[in-house]
Amino acid sequence: MSAVKNSHSLPTDELEDPQKPHALKSTSAWRWLNFLGGVSQSEVDILLLSTAFKFLLFPAYRSTDFEVHRNWLAITHSLPISRWYYDTTSEWTLDYPPFFAYFESLMSIPAAFIDPKIVDIQNLQYDAWTVIVYQRLTVIISELVLGAALLRFIRGSVDPSRQRILSASLFLHPGFLIIDHIHFQYNGFMFGILLWSILMACEGRKLASGILFAVLLNFKHIYMYLAPAYFIYLLRSYCMSPAGAIIPTRFISLANSVLLVFMASLGPFVLMGQLPQLLSRLFPFTRGLNHAYWAPNVWALVTAADRVLLQLVKHLDVGVAVNESGIASTSRGLVGDTVFAVIPNIKPLHTFIITIIFQMVYLIKLWRAPTYKSFVAALTLCGYASYMFGWHVHEKAVLLVLVPLTLLASENYAYYKTFVIASVAGIFSLFPLIFTPAESLLKIVYSLIWGGMLLYPLHKQLYEFPSSLPWVLLESFENAYLYGFALLQAFVTLFPLMTGENPDTEFLPLMVTSVYCAVGLLWSFIRLSTLYITQQY
Repeated sequence: MSAVKNSHSLPTDELEDPQKPHALKSTSAWRWLNFLGGVSQSEVDILLLSTAFKFLLFPAYRSTDFEVHRNWLAITHSLPISRWYYDTTSEWTLDYPPFFAYFESLMSIPAAFIDPKIVDIQNLQYDAWTVIVYQRLTVIISELVLGAALLRFIRGSVDPSRQRILSASLFLHPGFLIIDHIHFQYNGFMFGILLWSILMACEGRKLASGILFAVLLNFKHIYMYLAPAYFIYLLRSYCMSPAGAIIPTRFISLANSVLLVFMASLGPFVLMGQLPQLLSRLFPFTRGLNHAYWAPNVWALVTAADRVLLQLVKHLDVGVAVNESGIASTSRGLVGDTVFAVIPNIKPLHTFIITIIFQMVYLIKLWRAPTYKSFVAALTLCGYASYMFGWHVHEKAVLLVLVPLTLLASENYAYYKTFVIASVAGIFSLFPLIFTPAESLLKIVYSLIWGGMLLYPLHKQLYEFPSSLPWVLLESFENAYLYGFALLQAFVTLFPLMTGENPDTEFLPLMVTSVYCAVGLLWSFIRLSTLYITQQY
């Protein structure tokens, strides 16, 4: 993996670089770019072209998440803070941590000037062009946090050309395009904070890394899946000496800093006695094992296996008891309790125990080797284990795996191939989020261009011919799996046309997509786990 230097020199305004665009040199924006390490013409071109493309997506399909965030603008602008986590005017109640609520409140101020109806809490399902343009713009602007972090990664890299490919692949990632700029969320902004935190760890500024991660947790609590890796890494490499003794000043400074972040976030609600209400919004444990569309993880495979076993039991009459309530439970992908017909039911405690067991394996390795590279690998695997074995995992959570995994992709060919399999399966698993005709073609073409322009150059740099016949066969199977996505896309496209609106088969394309993607993500998880456990760091 490309290492990042521990210090960055700030270029002066007097230094001339023929690659830097002259139109920006005397502006305050250019001084900010100098802080990030300067910017080349090609990087400006990527920013401008990608932004122009995102502008063209303004009229594109929007999911219910668009109204969710508009409603949160209205809640945080129209109501006192004491009512934010109690309001039920809309079904889309506020269920993110307070820092994100403060973020929405800040964005609601210009929204109220642009169009007061945007922040009218009674104005449900408002979709005028003013709100569409404004909310789309906030995603683009907030995503610059991600772009800034990626620029800093390039500037401090030992191999800038290779790191430039990785940074471009993240900034232009199809996952961000599908989820943020079409479906609608703010993942680019929050993963930008995560990458800034990882960058601080890379530069040896571990206190700043811990503070930024604490801030991120108070923006979106899904990142708590990564918290065990942060805890072990910061404790072992920052708060303890190489001999294993606690360094009191560092431990106290880290603890106090994290505590102050949480006090800034949760303090007002603690003082109002609303912490239980807030936590009930953040952690609704009444949901079922699977999301509406099965996230492609281990439980998707188990659920599909239960469907297959049910059919075998019905046709072979083998005398196996069938749970009648489980016959229709998972056939439509509906939100609710998942009940199996043949396999014993899975409870939240089971998923928690399995996740912790896997994470402990990686955390023990991290404790023994608390280096930066080990930290990134353990961080990725903690998120990966939570995705593969967690309770009610959303398909969008695959970004929790794909983003940090990208930082490992250039380590060697084994990591690169692991990254490719996970990326192809993970990105394809997001395709069902976008089902309208125009956007359906767009997501496929964009993903293919992204892969050809960014993955192929890395492949040329890192490729190693398999060293023995078993490895040749294994790579052949992996390549066949990747080529199989073309057949899967053909099936998903043609099957509804051939069967029409048949309620008995309408969920089949989603189920097949989930299962096929789950196979690749599980195999990538096994590959990455093996690489981390067996290699020296």
